[in-house]
Amino acid sequence: MGRGGVSVAARAAGMSRPTVQRGMTELQESPDEVEPLWSRRTGGGRKCSADRDVGLMAALMKLVDPESRGDPESPLRWTTKSTRNLADALVKASHPISHVTVAELLDGMGFSLQGNAKTVEGNQHADRDAQFRYIARLAKARLRADDPVVSVDTKKKELVGETPGYKNAGRERQPKGSPVKVGVHDFPDPKVPKAVPYGVYDIGADTGWVLVGTDGDTAAFAVQSLRRWWQSMGKRAYARADRLLICADAGGSNSYRTRLWKTELSQFATDTGLTITVCHYPPGTSKWNKIEHRLFSHITMNWRGRPLTSHEVVVQLIAATTTRTGLTVKAELDRNAYPTGIDVSDAELAAADVRGHKFHGEWNYDIAPKAKGRKQR
Repeated sequence: MGRGGVSVAARAAGMSRPTVQRGMTELQESPDEVEPLWSRRTGGGRKCSADRDVGLMAALMKLVDPESRGDPESPLRWTTKSTRNLADALVKASHPISHVTVAELLDGMGFSLQGNAKTVEGNQHADRDAQFRYIARLAKARLRADDPVVSVDTKKKELVGETPGYKNAGRERQPKGSPVKVGVHDFPDPKVPKAVPYGVYDIGADTGWVLVGTDGDTAAFAVQSLRRWWQSMGKRAYARADRLLICADAGGSNSYRTRLWKTELSQFATDTGLTITVCHYPPGTSKWNKIEHRLFSHITMNWRGRPLTSHEVVVQLIAATTTRTGLTVKAELDRNAYPTGIDVSDAELAAADVRGHKFHGEWNYDIAPKAKGRKQR
């Protein structure tokens, strides 16, 4: 470009003339002597904050150390340890730094944003693992004999409201800027009962049955769900079966302590001619129940982001749940009333003829059908 070319190139690139001249010199040198992709020589530029401030890393580590959570001397004991709060605390401790630099330092130290992990189950029963093994052995033996083995539980009660409905967790693809509009508040409408889904998952057939109630989650409703499952699906699938294994949680409407659960099962056994075997998971282990991750989780994913505006919508969404592995689900609505506070006398419980197994008879027991001709409830 001749005289003045360096100045023209400097103005066009927004650089100083000395920088352009140094670049020209580097280009004329041997390629082996030029550091690729770097315009600054090694060691150039400002020093890292940790290099300039010797005590910075120690102060930052003290703030983010998990062991300091309960430390009464920690300045962030009661506040979230966000990068901005960490930067403010370091500035007050005479370590000037920005929240961006704090994030960079934390990344270099191996820290990342993490949520809580549900792994601590609290106090565990001494025979917790033994009960799991007992259920597994019994279930495998029944499945080999082509007997029905089901997992039962009540799914979380859902708010049901007229249009626009309540917010349902999760996201679904919609035209950009056009989310489904729902009510601002999630206060339940006393005029519209909650949806109470009680599920029966057939482990061997990989099929699900859900009875959606509109009243209370009681033992009578739980057994009614089992009865409707047997009439709709189980009786056809297991025409020759004379026994049924039920795997249930230790609490809720199908608790091993609930008398009504056992007396209602006795009536169910008599009506169907099935010998009912019930195995309860140990207390505090309800998330290990197969129905949770083989049925309920898929139902939740199927209706994510959709307002549950009526009980009929709940039933249709449940019935439309499928998986690539072949899960199919049927659902029905039950508007019957299931009152709470029903007392079961000692005589009624004894008539149910609940026979406990040798291993933890309170968790594992059989209920045989009553002889025909005997007066039934």
